[in-house]
Amino acid sequence: MSLRNWNNGETNMNDRCMHPNATAIDSDVYSEIFATSAMREVWSDRSRIQYYLDFEKALALTQAHLGVIPKEAAEEISLHSNVCEIDFGKLKDATEHIGYPVLPVVQQLTALCKDDLGQWCHWGATTQDITDTATILQIRSALQLVEDEMKAISASLAHLAKEHRDTPMIGRSNLQQAVPLTFGYKAAVWLAGLDRHLQRLDQMKRRVLMGEFGGAVGTLASLGEQGLPVQQGVMERLGLTQPPIAWHTVRDTIAEVGCFLGILCGLLDKIASDVKVMMMTELNEVQEPAGGGGRGASSTMPQKRNPISCAYITACSSVVRQHSASLLNAMNADFERATGTWEIEWLVLPEIFCLSAGALAQANYMLSGLVVHPDNMKKDLQLTNGLVNTEAVMMALAPKMGRGKAHDRLTTISIAVSQGKGQLIDLLSNDPEIAKFLDHTAIERLIEPTNYLGNSGAMVDRVLAGRGE
Repeated sequence: MSLRNWNNGETNMNDRCMHPNATAIDSDVYSEIFATSAMREVWSDRSRIQYYLDFEKALALTQAHLGVIPKEAAEEISLHSNVCEIDFGKLKDATEHIGYPVLPVVQQLTALCKDDLGQWCHWGATTQDITDTATILQIRSALQLVEDEMKAISASLAHLAKEHRDTPMIGRSNLQQAVPLTFGYKAAVWLAGLDRHLQRLDQMKRRVLMGEFGGAVGTLASLGEQGLPVQQGVMERLGLTQPPIAWHTVRDTIAEVGCFLGILCGLLDKIASDVKVMMMTELNEVQEPAGGGGRGASSTMPQKRNPISCAYITACSSVVRQHSASLLNAMNADFERATGTWEIEWLVLPEIFCLSAGALAQANYMLSGLVVHPDNMKKDLQLTNGLVNTEAVMMALAPKMGRGKAHDRLTTISIAVSQGKGQLIDLLSNDPEIAKFLDHTAIERLIEPTNYLGNSGAMVDRVLAGRGE
């Protein structure tokens, strides 16, 4: 139902304030929450069409250099390879009629050229060559934005790992208190994962940033012996790798980009999940930055500070992972030019990148200003009066009474403590089997959580050293 069907045909909202933005990515309200302006610009119509024109310009200049087309034709085509000269109204109408935007762009570019020189435009190319290469150029720009955010997050995590290298806290398993570690160790675990993603990104770019120029079915038959030299020249001008063979319907590189962003967002979601739980009132070990006050406020509960960035990271990450599956479906491309699967990429690639940018921006904001509460971490660590160190006691007893027997004895005592039948130190000290091997002082030392941090600090140092820090 349209707005004008409500209230006896009157508009229900102020038309002057409304724009036809149907998704959170381009919403006037949500756009900087679920995406970033820089990433939206990469995937905008204007950027895409400019990349089409960049291809046509590179093609014309290369062919003129090789004597395939007249030099004056290449100069004229280059002169008008500017998106500002494209009539987007005509482009929209023509695209709806033809089904693809490349031919209408070529038609407008041809018409802009004087003296019928535009006839040399698009010489030997096909629609998918231009579309795919433009997509790769978009991906290159988009991945640079992703990499910049990743490096900023990596720096924030390195700072947290270094600053809290020796800040003790409880480690958790199945949402239960497990054994102690340090918050620096936890941050370094996140950091190591992110740095692996940076390595993956570098490796992936070498495969993905490969252009496409093959003509009708990829063989460059229309250009004869000049086909491969033209292909090489076009890719050199665009700064892309020359493909060894057409990849019109072998879409592994596009799918790889989607899967990379899916696992990257998976890591961001894991970090957000940890932070969300640590922000619980009962724990209050960390908090998202307040943002000058009021961020995460409740409309009715003045005391609340909601995990806003964490929530948006989780939402963005979930959709990115689902869209990654769509790109895997798009790999089922028939023969040498596909029917329908190619268009899946047009739908989901912009959203995958925009939502990934949103998740990265939220993570960057959150981690660069994360508020850490070491006192509360220490309080939570001491919550069980030493129960979290029963493994330490067990391992001290194991060489003397056997690991299985020690484990069973510690389990029985731990249950008794949880049932309120005594303090851990007392039950351990008064146990005749344990007293044979450990005195009260030794037991006190073993159940002190800060004495059981293992190699937390050394592992933090290794992660930081791997970054040259």
